[in-house]
Amino acid sequence: MIKPELESAINAQINQELAASHTYLAMSAHFAAANLPGFSQWMDVQHREETLHAKRLFRYLLDRGGRVTLGPIQAPPSEFGSPSEVFRRALEQEVANTDSINRLYDLATTVNDHATKSHLQWFLDEQVEEEASIEEILGQLQLAGEDTSALLYLDDKLGARSTPEPVPGADASN
Repeated sequence: MIKPELESAINAQINQELAASHTYLAMSAHFAAANLPGFSQWMDVQHREETLHAKRLFRYLLDRGGRVTLGPIQAPPSEFGSPSEVFRRALEQEVANTDSINRLYDLATTVNDHATKSHLQWFLDEQVEEEASIEEILGQLQLAGEDTSALLYLDDKLGARSTPEPVPGADASN
């Protein structure tokens, strides 16, 4: 049985993952409207990943005897600006998510819940990858500057990103 304070914190993290998913979907729509299908694809895959992260936490909470409580998700913006501005916002979102997961891990440590700490290790490792990926794209956008050809090349490159495979424990349908 999971402790009430962890149950509440995990529910908050589920909602944060879903809010991030919603924002990435809006970013995908922004890029699609700007005729940048590769950037749109990248953000759509990111949207799906965040949903899988929420489902992984959802399933874990249920497996520990907790109750999932979904809260409202604020509507994301519909306009985001330039590709660099969008990816800067995405990085800020990932940094905030990393901070939230770190606090959740700290709480699991405080209440001596080793199973939750073990489960959260995957998320900590994933956040390192998430932030590094976006920082790399931001670096490439900076190099591209105002060069339309470079932007279109990067758009094509990002369009090759494929849909993520479901992560173990993410199937919330059970």
